[in-house]
Amino acid sequence: MVKRFLEKFKQTDQKLLGDDKRSGSLFAVTSLYDTPDEIISAASEVAKLGFTDFDVYTPYPVHGLDDAMQLKESKLGLVSFTFGLIGTISALSMIGYMSGIDYQNIIGGKPFFNLPASIPITFELTILFCGLMTAFGMLLLFDKLPQISNPLHDTGFMKRVSSDKYGIAIEATDPLFNESQVKDLFGKLNGKDIGSVNYNEDLLVKETPIFDKKFLGTLALTAIIVAGSTYLMLNYLTFILPYNWMHWQFRGNPQTVSTFYSDGRTMRDPVEGTVARGFMPYQYKGMPDSVIKVLANPLPSSEKVLSQGQYRFNTYCTPCHGNYGKGDSKLHGQFPAPPSLHSDKVRNWPDGNIYNVITNGQNIMPSYAKQIPREDRWAIVHYIRTLQRSQNATDLDLEKQPPPPKTEVKKEGEK
Repeated sequence: MVKRFLEKFKQTDQKLLGDDKRSGSLFAVTSLYDTPDEIISAASEVAKLGFTDFDVYTPYPVHGLDDAMQLKESKLGLVSFTFGLIGTISALSMIGYMSGIDYQNIIGGKPFFNLPASIPITFELTILFCGLMTAFGMLLLFDKLPQISNPLHDTGFMKRVSSDKYGIAIEATDPLFNESQVKDLFGKLNGKDIGSVNYNEDLLVKETPIFDKKFLGTLALTAIIVAGSTYLMLNYLTFILPYNWMHWQFRGNPQTVSTFYSDGRTMRDPVEGTVARGFMPYQYKGMPDSVIKVLANPLPSSEKVLSQGQYRFNTYCTPCHGNYGKGDSKLHGQFPAPPSLHSDKVRNWPDGNIYNVITNGQNIMPSYAKQIPREDRWAIVHYIRTLQRSQNATDLDLEKQPPPPKTEVKKEGEK
């Protein structure tokens, strides 16, 4: 069966490569040119004479040919814009429904539908819709592909214009078409190999094997074999020796029962007392701020430190504490607001107490030890002190003002 199919395919292939039988019905008159300048000049003259059903064929894009043919602006851009806009609207609608309606989450005090964070996904979906539909629109709507029955196929004209020549064809359907006059026109335009192309006796669509039952059956059989082979390889072959050594290695999956440990737990806590090399653990971990005795800020109060502290404070602290530490939360009552950082208690706290609260957490405030590095926590303490002084300035914090300029009081009669 396979041998018969290969012989049939070979016969069909040779038939398609050979010259087709042509009918007596004229399709177009063609002419060849040697240079891009010649084809541009010929196309310009043909368009000026009023011909509309003609086309130009070149082995590569030729700049200026569209203007010479007097082609109208393509509507492909409208297709691209339309589907790009559909992609934009679809993305914003999808994100707006998911984040703003269906699954609302409070993230850093931001609104449920956060437009800046949605821009990357919106951009991707816009490009996806625009790119795919531009390609499909160009091939299916404008180029009308796949088109395998054009009478110019398998002609000497098409073989030359797809290799090293430039050609023009005026179709017989043009209202101004007259075979002898068109040939004379091409002669005046210095055309070469001027000839006529007739319609195929039988359309290739009837002879192409793509719609043959045997071809379709072979295509379906190939798809089944490929899908079945892929399924077997991914679900069985990779799980037999020697391919399964990585999959079946000794390990424990999270949230599963272990037969190795006596307590039956797979997920283990770090060994108590172990410390990473080069790391000094926080000596007051898990302790309240009341036990802090000696814990000084190791960082100087410099512009660089205050800038880093402000950056970290604005990132992690402002959603609850507000921009100035007054406890005016940005969450608008969706989470309990903390007390003000300008109270007498916090202002009189040593730096170590504030650092301890940031590290261990307090009341409903969680620990930020994993989110904020140590030095940045001390920088935040410096910035909090700056906020406290700015909101509770004393006379000593005020800069000395220069004395007002002296004014002389002139006596009556003096100039």
